Amino acid sequence: MDARTLHDIAAMPDPLERARAASAAMTSLQGQSVELSRIRRGAIIDAQQAGLRQEDIARHLGVSPGRVSQMKKAGAEPDHKAPTGPVDPRPRVLVQRALPTPPSTRGSKSLYLTEAQQQGLTPERKMLFVGQEPANEHVALGLRIEPGDPVIARRKMFWANEVPVRISTSYFRVDVGENTRLDGEGFVLPTLQAAIEDLGHEFGHATETLTARPPTPYEADLLDIPGEWVVQVLRVSYSTEDVPIHALETICAASRHTFPIGQAVGSDQF
Repeated sequence: MDARTLHDIAAMPDPLERARAASAAMTSLQGQSVELSRIRRGAIIDAQQAGLRQEDIARHLGVSPGRVSQMKKAGAEPDHKAPTGPVDPRPRVLVQRALPTPPSTRGSKSLYLTEAQQQGLTPERKMLFVGQEPANEHVALGLRIEPGDPVIARRKMFWANEVPVRISTSYFRVDVGENTRLDGEGFVLPTLQAAIEDLGHEFGHATETLTARPPTPYEADLLDIPGEWVVQVLRVSYSTEDVPIHALETICAASRHTFPIGQAVGSDQF
């Protein structure tokens, strides 16, 4: 992102539009920052293998030798050693996230609102962002496009009893959702499923992948989980013609969720 783009965002007169644009820019820059750190670390290692001392590299970069060591650590592969446990002595709230999700729940007005209310919790949700952004690697793989290609993103935030628990983003290929209700502002009514079917798509099958990992700074800030991990659930739904229609990425605060595994019966949903 260049200085002109930052200036344009800072100059937006509407404070809500300015905040939304800043959030969207932060999201798009996360992956770039991680990749640039990796590239920089590789360059430092290559320089050392070519015979340059750490002091020489530091002098060329205009930093201290200690800072060079920090750069090497910052670009290293993440340490996947699991944390010893949540920072708090007990979870602030505990939400169930059923795998797979029963069709009757997924087909309701809101999967999350329905699940949380069934568990006696007071749920809230808010739309954070609707627009196009570059696809990250695992979403691109699911939607069968190239990483960095534009996708339509619909990002939502969820709370239970006023505690942040989940960030959920629906991704659609541009050729599927552009200039439809899928790229419109606000929540899609009556349901996102109905909007997809109105476009002529019929559900064929889906894959759901669960990954435990450290949060990005953006996720840790929104979910208020210093020192904890997240559970990422990626569900990719395909039409009967085997076209990837919908990739739903859910980032769950790990210490605030349980994942009951069951057998869903009946027809499924996108």
